[in-house]
Amino acid sequence: MSKKNPLLTITVTALMLFSMFFGAGNLIFPPMLGVEAGTSFTPAIVGFLGTGVLLPILAIVAIAISGNDMRDLASRGGVFFGVVFSVVAYLSIGAFYALPRTGAVSYETAFQPLTGWDSLAASAAFNFCFFGVALLLAWNPSAIVDNLGKFLTPVLLVLLLVLVVIALSKFDGIAGVPSEKYAEAPLAAGLLEGYLTMDSIASLAFGIIVISALKHNSFPNGSALVRGTILAGIGAGVILGIIYVALGYIGQIIPDPSRYVNGAGLLSDAANLAMGYPGQIVFGLIVLLACLSTAVGLIAATSEFFSSLMPRVTYKMWAVVFALMSFAMATMGLDTVLAIAAPIIGFIYPPAITLIFITLIEPLARPWVTFHWTFRLAIWVAVVWSALVTFDSLGWGSSIIVPLISWTPLHDVALGWVLPTLLAFVVGVGVDAVQRHRRRAVAAA
Repeated sequence: MSKKNPLLTITVTALMLFSMFFGAGNLIFPPMLGVEAGTSFTPAIVGFLGTGVLLPILAIVAIAISGNDMRDLASRGGVFFGVVFSVVAYLSIGAFYALPRTGAVSYETAFQPLTGWDSLAASAAFNFCFFGVALLLAWNPSAIVDNLGKFLTPVLLVLLLVLVVIALSKFDGIAGVPSEKYAEAPLAAGLLEGYLTMDSIASLAFGIIVISALKHNSFPNGSALVRGTILAGIGAGVILGIIYVALGYIGQIIPDPSRYVNGAGLLSDAANLAMGYPGQIVFGLIVLLACLSTAVGLIAATSEFFSSLMPRVTYKMWAVVFALMSFAMATMGLDTVLAIAAPIIGFIYPPAITLIFITLIEPLARPWVTFHWTFRLAIWVAVVWSALVTFDSLGWGSSIIVPLISWTPLHDVALGWVLPTLLAFVVGVGVDAVQRHRRRAVAAA
């Protein structure tokens, strides 16, 4: 990659970041949203874009503002929180969930339908090759921008463009009646669907790769690096948003949309209806490339983090460990992966979102107050509330927990943590303002 053209560097970095974001969930959630939202598609897709695009971009911006990686950002909630949250987040988007999911989804959605092979041996062979290639592409961190941004992503975008254009030109269906959740609160339902892409957490992890890539291409520390990181995040977000809307619209106009129960089946049929058997191959390649590029990014980000946390174990050693763990879990199937990861995912989202937003607000408030207790109080309220919700979802002490948490607005749509966290934020700002006033008074005395 040229080290003399900042615009080219940012463009290719944005393509790399898009490819890391755009995994299996990003491909299959929007079409089903289009089906289920029906005539409520507009507010639903706006909600989806809010948590599936805007929030990840804001997370990239937060990383750029706070330092080099997730630990720098999370340490604003205290040293203990900085380490524990970062480890849990990296493992949940890495070897415990998102990374093995890339292999499991590729096998079940792309490989198995085309070959008809359905056995443990076939799954093991496919996932061994899949994670072997991902490990090879992630082996040299400095080459990831070129491997993804210059090669895999352009091919992926061309295939997506072919599928979308042909499908939109051939289908002429009309939007149906919204399902219950989209009829009652389409915006909130869309927000929750965007939540499930996990890109808000992934972006906290991918920030380290974006910053490292820009530094490798001669972006100096300081405002230039922050600006380049933000522009790369925005570029990736724009591409994501356009593709999400297009995929969602396919779900709106595909013939007889109500017969589909998941986005993978819908897009597979859309490819077949639009192009016949070649369409099935195109769809399989889209899934494979989307999952592979995400796997490369996750191996790299997770290995870089753990090698910085425990320097005695090198980046390449961690990469091998995470590739092997993911191979083992993916071979066991997607249901096993989801069962292990679902509670962890639900737990880390509220403190992650709280951390992102307070980090973005802090520069605006700095002339009047320095955030200290603001971070700690708001983040720990989000942690405790999220833990209670997670325990309730697992059936642990629900008779005691439900009365404690069910009173909050938006509890029914899994956003009950927002008001308590907001109140803690206000209290924290008040405490920080009082302490700053006292320090100034002492200094002036």
